[in-house]
Amino acid sequence: MRYLASRTPRATPGRSGHFSSRFARTTLVAFALLLVGSPPAFAERVKDLAGIAGVRDNPLLGYGLVVGLDGTGDSTNQVNFTEQSLRSMLVQYGITVPPGTRLNPKNVAAVTISAVLPPFSKPGQQIDVTVSSLGNAKSLRGGTLLMSPLRGADGEVYAIAQGNLIVGGLGIEGADGSSLAINVPSVGRIPLGASVERAVPTPFADGEHIVFNLHDPDFTTARRLVDGINEALGSDEAEAIDAVSVAVRAPLGPSERVAFVGFLEELVIEPGESAGKVIVNSRTGTIVIGSHVTVGPAAVAHGSLVVRITENYSVSQPAPFSDGETVVVPDSGIEVAQEDGRLFELGRGTTLSDIVQAINDVGAAPGDLVAILEALRQAGALRAQLIVI
Repeated sequence: MRYLASRTPRATPGRSGHFSSRFARTTLVAFALLLVGSPPAFAERVKDLAGIAGVRDNPLLGYGLVVGLDGTGDSTNQVNFTEQSLRSMLVQYGITVPPGTRLNPKNVAAVTISAVLPPFSKPGQQIDVTVSSLGNAKSLRGGTLLMSPLRGADGEVYAIAQGNLIVGGLGIEGADGSSLAINVPSVGRIPLGASVERAVPTPFADGEHIVFNLHDPDFTTARRLVDGINEALGSDEAEAIDAVSVAVRAPLGPSERVAFVGFLEELVIEPGESAGKVIVNSRTGTIVIGSHVTVGPAAVAHGSLVVRITENYSVSQPAPFSDGETVVVPDSGIEVAQEDGRLFELGRGTTLSDIVQAINDVGAAPGDLVAILEALRQAGALRAQLIVI
């Protein structure tokens, strides 16, 4: 990764003391300013806007057996891998199962174990794990997870999980086939149920720079982040790489670098305002309109067409002493009604509050609102992105 050249002298091992003393003086001045002055409106801390490149969580995954269930485990007549896993475990402990013997313990369930390894985790620390049933176990309540390795994406073992499960769900089944389930009883948690066995190396202490990656790409926010860091440090130590990344020259010593990053994370800057967007959730009907959504001059008519079809039946009775037959005759009725269309006008530069007020006045439902916004976009009057999720 390339960085832009800094206009300030580079910090070398021989000059680390000068860099540290300058950083200490700047820290005291900035801290005093934070105590005296108040942050600008809508300002946020750097730690809430960006993360450090290379400092991230690592997902872990494992497979194991949960034992001690009260008859709610896997049915090995339908799930074969639970029996295979149980046989393999017994062989490891010197127990030989005679060939042809079927194992069908209803107190055992095959599970997957998932966990997240936080950055800078060290061997001996403990992390939470989530245990989920793989087979047809009805509930994991009261079970105990046997010792299971947790592997990373590289296939290496980074943690060992074991412990008693906490299950928030409840499942009950009657003899007649009736059942009742509350939440999900086939998933449980083990707080601090895994012990870290291997640390994941991070590039935090490598190189002359640290890189802040914004959570939401924005050129304005990146520029303001650079300006805020350079103003706090009193020199041009920060440079923007793109709309996401900002590189900052940092001390070389690990202790000094930690203090340096902690200082920068507490800086308060005002992020750039996002572009106007209209978000439509097609599944739930939820519509979110951003504060910067405006429309050009347009006129919108809203009305509804209602078609009602009714089916009635009458009896046709022939005259006495005739050859006719009594039959049932259908009588269909079709009624078409259209409400009066209501027209409302949107002027140039109409804001969010104006749009909401106008649409509420005509009584538009969420589905009608989507149609109106789509029509405005097709007409070129909607000054925003229409995003359907």
